[in-house]
Amino acid sequence: MSERTMPAADRPDAEEDEEDTALFGFWMFLMSDAVIFALLFATYGTMTAATAGGPTAGSAFKLLPTFVETLLLLTSSATFGRASVAMKYGEPRRVLFGWLVATLGLGLVFLALELKDFAEMFAHHAWPMRSGFLSAFFALVPLHGLHVAIGCFWLVVMILQLGFIGLDQRVKLNLMRLGLFWHFLDVVWIAIFSIVYLGGRIA
Repeated sequence: MSERTMPAADRPDAEEDEEDTALFGFWMFLMSDAVIFALLFATYGTMTAATAGGPTAGSAFKLLPTFVETLLLLTSSATFGRASVAMKYGEPRRVLFGWLVATLGLGLVFLALELKDFAEMFAHHAWPMRSGFLSAFFALVPLHGLHVAIGCFWLVVMILQLGFIGLDQRVKLNLMRLGLFWHFLDVVWIAIFSIVYLGGRIA
C-alpha cells in the first residue's frame, strides 16, 4: 500500500504532525508557567526591602549551598541531554535508562539540599509570615522546588514505562516533553540563583 492510499492517521507525515502539535501545546503550557514565574519575580523585586525588621537577604541566604544546588541542577540538565541523544540515535535501552536514573538522582539530591536550606531558615525565624520579603521568597523558590518534585515523579513514571513498555512513539514523545520541562526548570533556577541569591548578597 502506498503512502497516498494509506489511511491518513497511518501516514508517517501524520505521525510527525501529531508530534509537532503535541510539542507545540506543551510549549504553550511552559510559556504560561513562565508568566507565573515572571509575576513572582516581579513581586519579589518589589518586596526585597519589606523586611519589617526581620531577616534580610544578606542574613537569610547562604551562597555555598545554593551554588552546590545550581551545579546539581546544571549537571542534571546535562545528563538528561545525554539521555535525549541516546534516544535519538537508538543507543541500547540500558544507556537511556542509566542517564534517566542519574538525572533523577541529581534532582532528588537538589530537593534534599533545598529542604535543608528552608529548615535552617525556619530555625532562624525566617518564615513566610515574618515579612513581605520572606512571603515573596517563599512564594517563588518553593514553587520551583515543587516543579522539580513533579519532574522527579515524572522521571520515575518514564523509567517505569521504559522498562515495561519499551521505547515506542508515545514514550519517546513523553520523554521529549519531560526534557523541555526539565530544561525549563534549569533556566528558571539560574534566574533564581542570579536574582534572589546573588542579588540578595550583593545588595
